[in-house]
Amino acid sequence: MDVGNGSSDPNMASSGGGMVTSGSSIALCASCDRCRSRKTKCDGNRPCSNCATKYMKKNKLTSIDGIDLSEFDCIYSPAKRRGPIPRGASSRKFSEANMGQSMQEQPSANAEWPSAQPNNSMRGGLASAMSNGGNLFASVMNQQQQQPGSSFSSASQQMQSNAATAEELQQQINMLQQLQQQQMNGIGNGISDGKRENEYMGQQPAQRMKHEEPQAGQQPGIPRTITNHTHLLEPSNGDGARLLSYYKLSIDELFRLPPTPSDEDYCTRLNIPGMTPQMISGTHLAALSAARFAEIALGALVHGEVSLGMELCNALVHCLRESIQEPVQPSAMAIVAKAYFLLGIFRAFRGDMQRYLKYRQVCMMYLSKMEDTLETTSLISAISYQDAWAYMIHNGNDKLLPEVDDTIPHMTSSMRQSFANQTELKFDVKTDSASIASNPGNKNWIQGPPPVYLNNEAPLNTRSLDALACAIRTCCDQANRRFATIAKESGATDFEDIPIETIQTPTTTAVLAHENELCSRNLILSAYTLMQQHENSSKNKRVHEGQQLIISAMDAFLENSDEDGNGGFTDSQIQSLLSVCNTTIENPLVLCHAGPTYHIVTNSAVLLCHLLNGMHAMKGTDNFGAMEETMFEEVLDTLIAVRKLLTIHRRKLPVKLRCHGIPRSSLDGPQPGQPFIDLGETLLCPCRGCQGFVLMACSPCVAAERARDARTRMVEESAQEAEALELGEIDRELDIMGEEFNVDDDALLNMISSMITNS
Repeated sequence: MDVGNGSSDPNMASSGGGMVTSGSSIALCASCDRCRSRKTKCDGNRPCSNCATKYMKKNKLTSIDGIDLSEFDCIYSPAKRRGPIPRGASSRKFSEANMGQSMQEQPSANAEWPSAQPNNSMRGGLASAMSNGGNLFASVMNQQQQQPGSSFSSASQQMQSNAATAEELQQQINMLQQLQQQQMNGIGNGISDGKRENEYMGQQPAQRMKHEEPQAGQQPGIPRTITNHTHLLEPSNGDGARLLSYYKLSIDELFRLPPTPSDEDYCTRLNIPGMTPQMISGTHLAALSAARFAEIALGALVHGEVSLGMELCNALVHCLRESIQEPVQPSAMAIVAKAYFLLGIFRAFRGDMQRYLKYRQVCMMYLSKMEDTLETTSLISAISYQDAWAYMIHNGNDKLLPEVDDTIPHMTSSMRQSFANQTELKFDVKTDSASIASNPGNKNWIQGPPPVYLNNEAPLNTRSLDALACAIRTCCDQANRRFATIAKESGATDFEDIPIETIQTPTTTAVLAHENELCSRNLILSAYTLMQQHENSSKNKRVHEGQQLIISAMDAFLENSDEDGNGGFTDSQIQSLLSVCNTTIENPLVLCHAGPTYHIVTNSAVLLCHLLNGMHAMKGTDNFGAMEETMFEEVLDTLIAVRKLLTIHRRKLPVKLRCHGIPRSSLDGPQPGQPFIDLGETLLCPCRGCQGFVLMACSPCVAAERARDARTRMVEESAQEAEALELGEIDRELDIMGEEFNVDDDALLNMISSMITNS
């Protein structure tokens, strides 16, 4: 659509195209900015039907007659150039730049190409090795290693003499040839460069826009999110170190994944004589950068810097796209698998279960090609605990999960028929990482006997974490059975159907077959023993606060637990619950653990509510003395503090990921015959395992009614959240940013899908 001369509409101006003046014309996009960002069909009117509908819905109008066009926020941006820069123009600019260097002229401050040769003062970042006409051209986007407080130098100031350039470039070519020789014998599959180029050019213009039209100060061909945030990967950068510390104090505090190696350590892994960080190839640098971006992206999300976290996540996606341009070598495979798993956790925190499952599939694909190492067992146990969270919020029903096999099929391999030892034979499960990752039963979540826990060669902390995950799955299965019994006893006809597959699960089958070893109570005791041995054998004597919190909570949940929930509270149970809540108060970042830790802490607070109600009912009797009064005040103080933290954290989560909303006690005190805290006002979690903690003292009829109301309220809240997002009332900028970055995620997943299909 063209706008002719004399147009006076202010919306015709855009930062991409400039103001429209007399005698000039400008081509506009066929769709308005809002429709393009949301990928909806636009009719091209002013305003378009979508923007008009949104305005009328937001302002409760039935007509838009007489309303100024500027009120609709329906803007058509200038159409941007499609396709790459013509070959002749780019070659001429590059030749002129080289000519200017040879004449020792002062380079332009806005040089268009980054330095191609390795530089001893530069490291990290994203690199790309490209082949053109049989000549190898290594284009490396590196970042300077600087002293604190120094500024970045332009690319032109890093150019060296032609002789040094030729010598160093030849050395780079020799090292790349050695790496390519390793790749011929490595593990993994890739797509030919020509096919990848065709796929890239076949993408929609919006998917290529960030590469083809760099902004001011951006390196050509390098995505904006990478050029803007590469400096955060430097060890000397304070902001990057701060974000990394948030990641280590939250997600990694529980998982304790092996750290991403430095460039120097990675060179040692390659075992190539004379290898230096400046000689690392582009795909390897991309893999290292991806893992580092993943860590600080999660750190930003944990600290509440959501927009920064999303940009870092997008940089991570671009690095992963670069890392699979060639087959992934064994030396980098664990790093790439870790990056995909952390990317999946980021997506899970944002409530995107479909992409979480896809990235989990990719991580498992790489793990299925690896031997047992510290990296693989740590990743498998972390995946098992994260899977326990997915298992819990979906009530063990895999039919509620989004289908991902059409994009990323589950990788299965020929499993060895013979078992490696008597333990595998007894429990009928393979315990090596490759078999666990390729087991068809673990496609959506790891289930059945805990394989890492049964592997006596695995690190102690990973065995403990896998045991906790199995205990949580078992408790979810028991909750499904209990609610099925409640529905039957209450005679409710509108109670949600509970499939038999969620009661007779592979985990429950394994537990019933080996109850002495795999029942929840014994698994918790074993996890406690393993952690004691691990901490006593560790050189730094670090306390694994996260696992100890989960062990204490699960111990309190399972101690003296009977079916009717009237067993009361023992002293050790009270101490365990107080320990869980006090640990959370001292370190609120434990609520940001991946997996079900947040739900576990919330249910611990619910049990404290039951305890307070019981103690309050005893007031005025002979059994309530000075000691009970002191304990009541201590428990109440703890509950008030932890409830505040849980409420703040709950508000940050998507509706479908929220656990209970715990009510506060009445300011005027309870009425006679009423509980101190009315748990009937609790906003119930959709997970049945969590609902059981609130409904533990209810009759079957009341429990069935409360569960039905919770399900209805969850549907209503989800609809309200979706409507608020549609009207732009909640995080509109983040929503638009997420839609834009989703395009890059989909491009990465399509590349992986093609790689798997052609392998």
